[in-house]
Amino acid sequence: MHTVIKHATVVTPNGILPDAAVAFEDGVIVRIDERSNGKEAQIDAGGRYLLPGFIDMHSDAIEKEIEPRPGAVFPLDVAIYELDKRLASCGVTTMYHSISFAENEVGLRSNKTAATIAARLRALAPVLTVQTKVHARYEVTDIGALPYLKELVEQEGIDLLSVMDHTPGQGQFKEIMSFKNYYGRVYRKSDEELERIIATKMLAKERIGEESLQAVIGMCKRHDIPLASHDDDTAEKVRWLSDLGITISEFPVTLEAARAASGSGLSVCLGAPNILRGNSQSRNLSARDAIAQGWCDIICSDYSPMSMLHAVFALAECGMLPLHEAVNMVSTNPARALGIAAETGSLEVGKSADMVLVAKDCVPRVLRTWVAGREVFATC
Repeated sequence: MHTVIKHATVVTPNGILPDAAVAFEDGVIVRIDERSNGKEAQIDAGGRYLLPGFIDMHSDAIEKEIEPRPGAVFPLDVAIYELDKRLASCGVTTMYHSISFAENEVGLRSNKTAATIAARLRALAPVLTVQTKVHARYEVTDIGALPYLKELVEQEGIDLLSVMDHTPGQGQFKEIMSFKNYYGRVYRKSDEELERIIATKMLAKERIGEESLQAVIGMCKRHDIPLASHDDDTAEKVRWLSDLGITISEFPVTLEAARAASGSGLSVCLGAPNILRGNSQSRNLSARDAIAQGWCDIICSDYSPMSMLHAVFALAECGMLPLHEAVNMVSTNPARALGIAAETGSLEVGKSADMVLVAKDCVPRVLRTWVAGREVFATC
């Protein structure tokens, strides 16, 4: 039997349908009517927005859920379950949990811990609320991560892989002092600890050649795993990585890099907190500047799942984008970039009934969330 949501302001990839109805059955959208006829309706949206569920391709919120304060580590399963519930309340229906494979760095970031988190996410995925996927973040200066990544890839435990280089002097941290300021503030590291981390990374970069990077990329390509770069800072770097097989540029730190990535046919992903706050936490590229130029097509939560909804409406309210185009940046566009557009990412017949009902008062609010037609969050 169909379930029908009537009197909804339905946001589709190509526009907005006022007072429309969406019918779904067995987890799939079976009909979209441009007018609500009321004959089989079971849910009255009352004119509120019905959006496709959000696809978050990059969020390391799981790290703070496990270790909210330095040294205060919660049980892994508890952290996963609690974050999963909150994701549904934020309108996220498909989550690519970003897990860093970076030995001897900060917080939870080590290869063994990363592999454990990834494996547990995969094991718990069938009983979690939202569609749960793994985004493995590979730090290129860490050759020790390769065996862990190889095992996960062979077990089909990775859904997206990004290559990172957080060596000071390039990328996100063009100056060593900016690296120290950020890591010292966020992870509460002493100057001595930071000097050790910097020295280790600089030495590793000198020793590790392009071979390890190509090995990881080749392994992912053989298993059809989407590939992303991270913190691109020059057009030259973008072109080099594109030639290696990268198809997504996440968090380019300069307009030059964003322009080059977009011009090369790469999907460009920037953070919702950057949009909502109006600037980058690391004083790099403003996401709004890139969007204004047409050089960004995906928005992720970065570290704050609640920010996606508010960033979308902020872009529409300030006149930068029509609402449906802003919504595409958290749904249709990431679905295409990640190879899941045939199943989800838009309110269209035949797609999974991943939907979010939103009220727009003083701020947008998620009222109800469905994943594959199953209601997983409601405010009442």
